[in-house]
Amino acid sequence: MRLTYLKLILIYLVPLILYAQERQQIEIEYAPFMTFEPSKPDATILTRDNSNQVHIKHKGIEMWCNEAIYYGKQDFIEAYGSVRVKQGDSLDMTSKYVEYSGKTQLAYASGDVVLIDPTSKLYTDILYFDRIKQQAFYNQKGKVVRDTSGTITSTIGHYYMNAKKYQFTDNVKLVNPEYVIDTDRLDFYTVSGYAFLYGPTTITSDTSIIYCERGFYNTNNDTGYFLKKSRIDYDERTIIGDSLYFDRNKNFASATNNIKVTDTLNNSIIKGHYAEVFRAKDSVFITKRALAITKQENDSIFIHSDTLMITGPPDQRIVRAFYNAKMYKSDLSGKADSIHMNQNTGLTQLINFYDTDSEDTFSKRRHPVLWHHENQITGDSIHLISNPKTESLDSLKVFENAFVISKDSLGAGYNQISGKKLDGLFKENELHTIDVIKNAESIYFLRNADNELVGIDKSKSGKMRIWVSENKIDELRKINQIDGKTYPEDDFPENERILKGFVWRETERPRSVKDLFSEDPPLELPVIKGLGVHSPQTAFFDKSLENRVEAAGKPSKKSKEKLLNNKAGRKIPKNISEAEK
Repeated sequence: MRLTYLKLILIYLVPLILYAQERQQIEIEYAPFMTFEPSKPDATILTRDNSNQVHIKHKGIEMWCNEAIYYGKQDFIEAYGSVRVKQGDSLDMTSKYVEYSGKTQLAYASGDVVLIDPTSKLYTDILYFDRIKQQAFYNQKGKVVRDTSGTITSTIGHYYMNAKKYQFTDNVKLVNPEYVIDTDRLDFYTVSGYAFLYGPTTITSDTSIIYCERGFYNTNNDTGYFLKKSRIDYDERTIIGDSLYFDRNKNFASATNNIKVTDTLNNSIIKGHYAEVFRAKDSVFITKRALAITKQENDSIFIHSDTLMITGPPDQRIVRAFYNAKMYKSDLSGKADSIHMNQNTGLTQLINFYDTDSEDTFSKRRHPVLWHHENQITGDSIHLISNPKTESLDSLKVFENAFVISKDSLGAGYNQISGKKLDGLFKENELHTIDVIKNAESIYFLRNADNELVGIDKSKSGKMRIWVSENKIDELRKINQIDGKTYPEDDFPENERILKGFVWRETERPRSVKDLFSEDPPLELPVIKGLGVHSPQTAFFDKSLENRVEAAGKPSKKSKEKLLNNKAGRKIPKNISEAEK
């Protein structure tokens, strides 16, 4: 009984299945002329008339052409002359020639192929189109044009229609009026205009050159994000970092982690772990272990602070270091709240900012401090002037509360000079003369030629001039002396041995580049999230496609030859009819 019932079901279902299969075959919607050739017994030749082209349909796809050869048993068609293939609103393709299999749903187009989606156009000579996977593929050069992005050319291209995504490989070039991108591989989304860059990539414009080995570029608003060996070259500057962000419209770039900005024109380097660059304002802002290095012929100056700002054109460049700023040179170092360096005038200012409204009356004011060899120099502000051309030190100015301290070479005491203001002159980068102006006071340990202590001099005067050679005082001349006395060491009162305002700050002195960072908190760098997982390009001619061709049945050999043979591309068939002409 059950067997009989099953037979009845099959009797009714089989015709329906067969009918459904028949309806899935290629349909000839319009073909005014049909002819047959003895050489092609299984083929029907379809030709247009003067009013309309041959019109063919299959599973939501439509095709128009001047002439077609239809192989009914194989459900396979060859279309010639002004061929157009349309799939809803997602695809519109024109070419000189198309092969299409209703069984495999694979199409092959050649001759001036143009594939149009809603936002872009693809031009190539040979194109494969898989309707099952909704993918198109070329490997004999192609060009994609998108109005707001430019033109993309490559040797190989893969288009994923559902995702509206291209994958370009081999000699990829994106040409925009503002820039040119050269890369090994580019993933491009036609709707958003997003371009993902893989492998060595160069973005060249009139104002900059960007390099990376992985990155992202928004072709709609001209912003980019670059990783792996990323760098930007512009106006004699090179910026490198673990990650770079770039906004072409704002002439702005930012960098994160392991940043290095090299200025070849000013022979300087800036380092840090977060930076912002404003090209229009010719400025660089950098923080997180910020370090500026100005290279000189015989030495280099290192400036470190919480934040560095470099502004101005090359001939007017200014370096501003603020919040716990320090500087180091082999024979000179300093510390202040802020250090300003004008590379045009050669003026370097060490400045501290005092909170006059502070309620902490017991807090000690920390003046800027400069160390030159074994001399400690402090004051409310300190100016160093150098010759910009020779890069040699010229003069020193200390404003308000000037104080110079050096430890006595053999004893436990300190040579000290204080006054309202101090002017110093350098000779061959060494302090040569020092003028202490107004309210000058001094304590000086006198030694003979054998370095034996002969007395301790303490005096007050209106002004004072000191001559120095080999970092030792040769002569000290007091002008308008008010008071003074030379004491034997044993008779010098203990409470007289330091002047008012004395603070020995040797522990703060940086004696190496490493010491510039000694007071910095532990550095915690942000994790670079990077781009999404890299998905390798899938093979268009994969096993599933080959299986479909094999399953299409006889003459599978012919189908395979037409649709899979010579994957590197073929010429247009020679038998294009007169209808195309």
